[in-house]
Formats: sequence, structure tokens, C-alpha cells
Amino acid sequence: MKYKTIVIDDELLARQRVLDLLKEYPEFEIVGKCRNGEESIAAIDRQGPDVVFLDIQLKDMDGFDILKSINPKKFPLVVFITAYDHYAIEAFNAFAIDFLLKPFRNDRFAESIRKLKFNLEANDYEEKFKKLLSQFHNMVEVQHTTSRLFVRQGNKTIMVEMDNIKYIIASGYYCEIYVEDKKYVLRESLKSMLEKLNDPKFIRIHRSTIINTDFILELVHSEFNEIDVRMKNQKLFRVSKSYRKDFLDNLGVK
Repeated sequence: MKYKTIVIDDELLARQRVLDLLKEYPEFEIVGKCRNGEESIAAIDRQGPDVVFLDIQLKDMDGFDILKSINPKKFPLVVFITAYDHYAIEAFNAFAIDFLLKPFRNDRFAESIRKLKFNLEANDYEEKFKKLLSQFHNMVEVQHTTSRLFVRQGNKTIMVEMDNIKYIIASGYYCEIYVEDKKYVLRESLKSMLEKLNDPKFIRIHRSTIINTDFILELVHSEFNEIDVRMKNQKLFRVSKSYRKDFLDNLGVK
């Protein structure tokens, strides 16, 4: 029996590694190779795959946003390719939906294939898929009410107190989180970071900058109606015009 399969990863080498490993399993027929969210949604809706290998953190979209946006004739069985923290991994296990934690070995991929075949033959994965989306939504809601952020750094997951975050700066497809005298680099968009922080004291002042208003020292007004924010560590950030009103309203400044 053939299983229609789509591989989604925005990194060419990572995507190709999965495709190369799948050559050993001809029953998994490749019907799509996607590098971003828009391509992925269209491919899933068009092909109606049985299996999707999905990198959770794409450059343009969260992998779960893709799954919530699709409208196929049937839901696929998803293998997550991820560096997500333990709380999400526990949920994947609970519903017998596998994950591959980068970097993964060939034997770990073979184990994932075995789990796939078991679930495909059981033919009850559509219900599990729906439960997963519901469970992930609940996990996000719980995380939003906590005061800690878990940041994956190499082979470690570091717990960061949100109150200690001074500011976050976008750097390409990554964001730099500044805490005291340390910097953590995370592959995440600023929009996604704001959703995780879920606290009005964290406000976006520029397309590349989020600040914690608790660490503001002063506002600097220029002769050209520009506003800069000076932080307590003397770091200076420009407030862009598109974010200025919301920023001033947040501070209660007229």
C-alpha cells in the first residue's frame, strides 16, 4: 500500500535529509516538498496526504498554524520535526503522534516509520489529530499564564524568568532575547514571541524590537518629532511611527 507523503521544512538540507531517508521506504510516496507555510497549506489541501513530516518552526509560519489552516478531505498523520520543549513532546506522545528532535539519527527515523505504520494501519489518526490541536491550544493557554519562558540553546533547555527580559531584537529569522548580561538566540518571530509573553509590559516599538517597559529609563524626543527609548542600561531604541501611538497609549503618555 502507498501512503501519500509531504515533507515540510524551510531548511533545504534538513528537508533533503528526510527525503533521502524516505527512499528506504518506498511505500511512502512523496507528493510534496514544501519550504514555507503558504506552500504547505496549498499542498496539503490539494494532495490530501496520509503523512506529513512537519518542521514546527518555519520562517513564515508556525507549524501548528499550518495544521489549523488546512482543509483537506482527510486529516494527515503528522510527524513533527522539532526542537520544542518537553511540554509539547509529552503531548505528542500522549496521542501517539511522533516527533523527531533535531538532530536525529537514522535509527530514530526508522522508529518513527514504525510508529507511522502502526497508526496508519489502526486508521484512527484523524481523531488523534483533532485531539492534538485541542491539546496544543490548551498548552499555549497554560504557557501564557506562566511567568517563565523555556528557551532551547544547543542541547540544553534554559528557563528564563519573563520579568528579567529587558528587550528582544529580531535578527534575520531569529530573535535575540536579552536578559541581564546574557543573550539567548531563538528561532522565533517577534509576533510569536509577543504571543508567548502575553503581558502588556512587553510592547513592540519597531518591526525589529520588543521592549519590557519595566526597564525604560526615559523617552527622548527629537526636533523632528521622533521618539527614542533609553533603557536603564543606556541602550537606545527608535520608536517607529507605525507603533508610536500604541506605545504611548500603553505608557499613558500624551
